[in-house]
Amino acid sequence: MSSARRLVLTALAAALALGGAACAESSGGEQQPTRTLTVSAAASLTDVYTGLGSQFEQANPGTTVAFNFGGSDTLAQQVVQGAPADVLATASTRTMQTAQQAGRIQGEPVTYASNRLQIAVPPGNPRGIVDLASLVGPQVTESICAPAVPCGAATEAAERAAGVTLDPVSEEQDVRSVLQRVQTRNVDAGLVYVTDVTASDGQVQGVDFPQATAQGAAQDYLVGAVAGSPNADLAGRWIQFVTGPQGDAALQQAGFTLT
Repeated sequence: MSSARRLVLTALAAALALGGAACAESSGGEQQPTRTLTVSAAASLTDVYTGLGSQFEQANPGTTVAFNFGGSDTLAQQVVQGAPADVLATASTRTMQTAQQAGRIQGEPVTYASNRLQIAVPPGNPRGIVDLASLVGPQVTESICAPAVPCGAATEAAERAAGVTLDPVSEEQDVRSVLQRVQTRNVDAGLVYVTDVTASDGQVQGVDFPQATAQGAAQDYLVGAVAGSPNADLAGRWIQFVTGPQGDAALQQAGFTLT
């Protein structure tokens, strides 16, 4: 764990402990009722967070983790508008800042992983796609994320770096929708994250391209506690869990790069 992440976690834990202490003192020694921790998380975190959620429930008896997966931009807007959530996990700094600037994130969010794009194609790569330039022209159909979504912003950065302009048949609101279009053979290719290709379990294969590491193309992942959450102590525990050793191991296995 980096020293910067450790400092942020220490400060966050201290702040959230105040809320947790109040909950603990009100129990009077009696068994706490079952509580639900609501986590709004980027669609590309679906598999790794679902697995970590089961581990977290086992480590915290009486706790149920409920997930709301979707595009980071949509999730941040939902939090800003007051939708119920205890934790927000985004696939870009920009979308987390949307919630921060609205005063909806308590303390500093933690940057804990990063992801990069791959071109997802059907197994065997029937169109022989080798780079972004291979996607240009009517002979290939592709799907990408909408510009407002982190994977869409990453795609635009990669296009600029490659000097190409894609003409997709669809712009999806989250990366898993792009992946699904490739899996179902509705398109010849899609711009998704490395982790989405890994999660497909062989239903697609990934094609690397150099512009995936260009400035703005790689995306950082952040997680923060939502201000005013009635489960502030659980939110703090979740953040420490997913940024701790068990979370690191799950993220690396899924193909994320730790920061």
